[in-house]
Amino acid sequence: MTAYSWRRFSDLRCRLGEGPVWDDRGQALFLVDIEGGTVNRLAYPDGARTVWDFDGQVCGLGLCESGRLIVAERSRVILLDPESDRRTVLADIAEDIGAEALAHVRLNDSKVGPDGAFYAGTMDESPEKQPVARLYRFAPDGSVQVVADDFVVSNGLAWSPNGATLYHADSRGPWVNAYRFEPLSGALGAQRRFVDLDEETGRPDGAAMDQEGCYWSAGVSSGHLNRFSPTGVLLEHIPLPLRAPTMPCFGGPDGSLLFLTGLQPRAGYSKAADAKAPPAPVAEVLDGHIIMTETETRGAPAWRFDDSAFPR
Repeated sequence: MTAYSWRRFSDLRCRLGEGPVWDDRGQALFLVDIEGGTVNRLAYPDGARTVWDFDGQVCGLGLCESGRLIVAERSRVILLDPESDRRTVLADIAEDIGAEALAHVRLNDSKVGPDGAFYAGTMDESPEKQPVARLYRFAPDGSVQVVADDFVVSNGLAWSPNGATLYHADSRGPWVNAYRFEPLSGALGAQRRFVDLDEETGRPDGAAMDQEGCYWSAGVSSGHLNRFSPTGVLLEHIPLPLRAPTMPCFGGPDGSLLFLTGLQPRAGYSKAADAKAPPAPVAEVLDGHIIMTETETRGAPAWRFDDSAFPR
């Protein structure tokens, strides 16, 4: 197994860090703090922070061709201009969620696909955890489509390097499915079970894909990062210096750095979170921090949302 040397990337500590995406043009990492209500830019290599504040939860984001960001709020998707802070509403799915469900259903894991569209799933935050979540496609022309449904917590979005396979998880399944994907049109094809998971291995949260076609899944319940082969074989079960990882992201000048967000777990969150120390022996617990390590592989540059139809 590869030896990973994890360290803090910046002084930022999130209540619920999520959605990291590497901006190869600006050499910086963007991410959200869902509970903190912020979008954050961390410059490389010093981790210097720029922040955009929101009135409520901000659940995920992606890069745009123009340099703007596409941001998932609780039920809205907006375009954010980092330079002017101008915010333009692209879509609102509140009506589709329904007035009664809005109190406990929100957008969650989000990512831009190879077709230039923005994908964002929802999740049920209620104690009952019902399969009411959906996966939405927000197209560059402003249209919105439900592409899959009947989940509890939509998560784990990632595409194979050639864009021909879409991976998607239900954290409460807990499982990861794979779909045939048409990278130009965004059409979904046949679905198959990629891997079934459990609490000890790690319920699947956010994910990243490397250029070898391996799927890296944040095991949020176990304090581990899991690397699966293209056929679903667990290649690495990597202990971490935090107890509840939420999403990995490849970046850095050559794409070989791996960044990882996490949350500050509450008592009773998981077996690993209730332990006195995280799985990896460290001098301090790094819950909520953004950590990074060098890897022996690389990730591909993030796809960008085609926002040309929306004037700045």
